[in-house]
Amino acid sequence: MAGSERLICTSGEVQEGGDGVRFPLRTAFGDETGFVVRYRGEVRAYINRCAHVPVELDWQPGKFFDDSGLYLICATHGALYDPVGGHCLAGPCRGGRLPKLDVIERDGHIYLLEKTA
Repeated sequence: MAGSERLICTSGEVQEGGDGVRFPLRTAFGDETGFVVRYRGEVRAYINRCAHVPVELDWQPGKFFDDSGLYLICATHGALYDPVGGHCLAGPCRGGRLPKLDVIERDGHIYLLEKTA
């Protein structure tokens, strides 16, 4: 299985524990959004879909972290997610997780790694 890279944003657009960057995504569920954030110096990306109810997490575009900048939070139900692996730590989705996306940061840019058949 081969793959391709799709530019999401510049590295400077994603600050540690700060706003994330949303991007369009085509999944088995149809048109959705993905998002990329920076946590502990690394970029992490997920499908923007709560594990409890399929709603987007951010209450305003790019607002994925709670006030502490330590957890991703669903604005609808308050579920808290671990930014490292996307596992739900508290709230109605406990035991669930965010669908992870593969990304790479290179030469000042962040790319989505897309798999193709």
